[in-house]
Amino acid sequence: MPEVANKPVYLVDANSDPVVVRIDGRACFQNSPCLRDFFTELLKQGKTRFALDFQNCASMDSTFLGVLAGIALELKKAKPPGSLVLARVGPRNLELIRNLGLHRLLIVDPAAATTSFEKCNTALQCANHTEIENARLVLEAHEHLVSVDEANRAKFQDVLAFLKNRVAQK
Repeated sequence: MPEVANKPVYLVDANSDPVVVRIDGRACFQNSPCLRDFFTELLKQGKTRFALDFQNCASMDSTFLGVLAGIALELKKAKPPGSLVLARVGPRNLELIRNLGLHRLLIVDPAAATTSFEKCNTALQCANHTEIENARLVLEAHEHLVSVDEANRAKFQDVLAFLKNRVAQK
């Protein structure tokens, strides 16, 4: 369990099929590296079916959504292609997903009729990342959003320019 009650957390069941992740709190740039690391490791292990439960997701930012886009793009390359299902997504989060065009890349299942999140009881432990590693992750996440929908370039042009400059300085 998290040390601080308000600290965002991802609870997972990595042994289920699909692998399930329950988001409790705010999904944002601060905790996205830990989720990306989790998916990267499971993809290396050959896992290609994932479901995320948004029922307790208070909010999410563009970095988190860009990480999801990157994961979905990787899953499309898998043989056979994998899947990333977003379940029990509330109206506000669904609006964000659609505004960025991610509904065309991810599977949105509002009811989550076929997925159980009951056994999501292992909290992801986040490794420490350097400032530059975090900047690279945020840049990569926003580049994924642009690759999903070119209209996102205008939305994130300032963020992209700032981060490219920041990463180039190191």
